[in-house]
Amino acid sequence: MSKQVPLIEASGVSRSFRTEAGKLTVLKGVDIAVAEGEMLGIIGASGAGKSTLLHILGALDRPTAGRVRFRGREIASMDDNSLARLRNAHIGFVFQFHHLLPEFNSLENAMLPGLISGMSFDEAEKKASELLSELGLSARVKHRPGELSGGEQQRVAVARALLQDPAVVLADEPTGNLDTATGNDLFQLFLDLNKKRGIAFVIVTHNKSLSDRCHRVREMADGAFL
Repeated sequence: MSKQVPLIEASGVSRSFRTEAGKLTVLKGVDIAVAEGEMLGIIGASGAGKSTLLHILGALDRPTAGRVRFRGREIASMDDNSLARLRNAHIGFVFQFHHLLPEFNSLENAMLPGLISGMSFDEAEKKASELLSELGLSARVKHRPGELSGGEQQRVAVARALLQDPAVVLADEPTGNLDTATGNDLFQLFLDLNKKRGIAFVIVTHNKSLSDRCHRVREMADGAFL
């Protein structure tokens, strides 16, 4: 039987930045593979390179060296428009700070990826409404971010991330700005979505009690995995 191609695979990935003090190397020859439907936790101290790696896996940034493949297709050398289409169609993002547009309500924020991709307004509205209802926000669809709690704002961000039925959701400290109970609820939501929809999750977190609930955990230090 042939070996299944990883959903995302990074090989020998390095990332350096030019600073006033000289060259800063944040990632040092990192290798990692994410399987279809996997819950992967990435832990490590601040400055270990976790967020930089997540951005590269999600095609938000390019490696200085190394290769990144999405379902076997090399993506690090793709042009910006192709990367944007890949992100929109296949990858969802949830960050510590939700990045919702303050002038839009919950429904409008959740609809945005669909409208950007060319989905009709009616279809985007229907899908966003269904997702918000599934995430327990049916009574908050007309509320703007400033009228929502931190946990509710993150759930809107999750609905936005799910609108295009992504293969993977990349979450960077998604509970870092939430209280313990709300953070636990959000993480349970990820587990439920993974089980019910088969969506892969890659979750960067400082919270070991949450990362231990993932299928697999990798630890980073000084730009590399331990």
